[in-house]
Amino acid sequence: MREDESLGALVAEATTHISDLVRAEIELAKSELKFDAKRVGMATGLFAAAAFTLHLVLILASFTIAYVLHDAVGLSTWLSFLIVTVFYLVTAGILGFVGYRRLQGLAGFKRTRRSLQSLKSTDETVRPTPVVETAGEVGAHRAAVAP
Repeated sequence: MREDESLGALVAEATTHISDLVRAEIELAKSELKFDAKRVGMATGLFAAAAFTLHLVLILASFTIAYVLHDAVGLSTWLSFLIVTVFYLVTAGILGFVGYRRLQGLAGFKRTRRSLQSLKSTDETVRPTPVVETAGEVGAHRAAVAP
């Protein structure tokens, strides 16, 4: 401890150091967030490219299945493609139905809606009348305090 400095100067110096430390931590957090945001953006782009590629693979696999049905089973070409199409329609219908059923089980923010309604009803019942004050009347609405 420095002998010639006062306690006030030491507290001011400590406050300055703490302030510098907080600023440095904020800058570090910002730089880490930027780095992470870049990585998340790149990963999102790669996932989108993978999903698009898988979509193309699904289309090509559908053609392959239809032609296998045509060649191996001996069905006509139009019937083979119709079977593949109906399979995808049934799959989409089942997935849509399951998704719809999952959405029906949602609570729908019931608690939040209730608390907002109670706050709204409280605000409407205890709504104070606005006080319009001019420069000369500031504080005039306060009651005088007896000494």
